Amino acid sequence: MKATILKIFAAGLTMVASGMAWAQYPERPITMIVPFPPGGVTDTVARPIADALGKELGQSVVVENKAGAGGAIGTGEAARAKPDGYTIMLMLSSISILPEADKILGRKAAYDTTDFKPIARITADPTVLVVPAKSPWKTVDEFVEAARQAPGDLDYGSSGIYGSMHVPMAMLEKNANIQMTHVPYTGAGPAVAALLGGQVDAISTGPSSILQHIKAGTVRPLAHWGDKPLDTLPNVPSLTQAGYDVKFVQWSGIFVPKDVPAEIIERLRTAAKAVANDPDVQAKVLAAGSPIDYLDADEFQAYWDADDAVLRKAVQDIGKVQ
Repeated sequence: MKATILKIFAAGLTMVASGMAWAQYPERPITMIVPFPPGGVTDTVARPIADALGKELGQSVVVENKAGAGGAIGTGEAARAKPDGYTIMLMLSSISILPEADKILGRKAAYDTTDFKPIARITADPTVLVVPAKSPWKTVDEFVEAARQAPGDLDYGSSGIYGSMHVPMAMLEKNANIQMTHVPYTGAGPAVAALLGGQVDAISTGPSSILQHIKAGTVRPLAHWGDKPLDTLPNVPSLTQAGYDVKFVQWSGIFVPKDVPAEIIERLRTAAKAVANDPDVQAKVLAAGSPIDYLDADEFQAYWDADDAVLRKAVQDIGKVQ
C-alpha cells in the first residue's frame, strides 16, 4: 500500500514538473528549419514570420536553411527532431508531394506526412508562369505554341524533381499536350537565378520569390495557376482563363514533429495566430509578394488532407522521373 502511494506521489510530481516545463516554454532559442536555400518562397516568408514569432514567444526563432532533394532533406531532419518544441519547420505544399514521389521511385521516403502536426497555414499562393523580359512570348498561348512547335526545346527550372515548381509545370505540359525539358535546381532561389541568367526559358514559382524581378522589369509573368485574380498581380490571367484546366496552390505552413506535447503546440498556435493577425507582419509578408492567408491548426489540417490527395494524384500522373 505504501509503495503504491509513493508511486502515485512520484507520478504526480512528474506531472507537475512536466507542466511547469510546458508553462515556461520556450526557455531558449527555437530553430525554424526551412528545407530550401535562401531566396526562395519559404525563405522570404519564413524570415519575417520567424522574427515576429520570436518577439511573441520571448525567445529568438532562428531560421536554418536545410536544402536538398527538393526539400526532402530538411523536412526529414525536422521529422526526426526532438519533439520538444525547439525545432519547428516552415514548409510548402511539396510536403505532400515528396513522399509520393519516393514511393513511385521505389526508394525509402525521408519522412511521411504523418510525422508532423500542423500549427498554422501562413500563405496560399498559386504559382506564376514567368519568362525573361527579353523573351518573345507575351502570352501563355504564345509560350505554349512555341513549346508545341519544338518539343523539348524549351526548358524550365525548378526547385527539384517533383517539387512545388516542377509539379505545376508538369500539369501544364499534360493539359496543353506539350513537351519541355525540366532542369532541376536545389531550390527556388537558384531556379530564379537561372531564369535571370538566361539558363532556362521559364519557371513556375510563388509570387514572393519573383515579384521584385517582375517590378524591376527583368521578367514577364504570363499566367498563374489560381482560380481568382492575384492581389499582387491583378493583371495577370489565370491558366483556366486562358483555356488550360490546371490549378496549383503553393501554400506555406508551420509544422512540428508529431509527438510535441499538446501544451507546447497550443502555445505555438496562439503565437502564430497573433503573428498572422499583426498588421506590421502582414505588410512585411505582402511586401515580399505573398499576402497572409492564415488557417489555424484544425482548419489547416482539413485543408492539408484535401490538398494532399490532389497532389499525390498529380505525382502519380507524372509517373516515374529520373
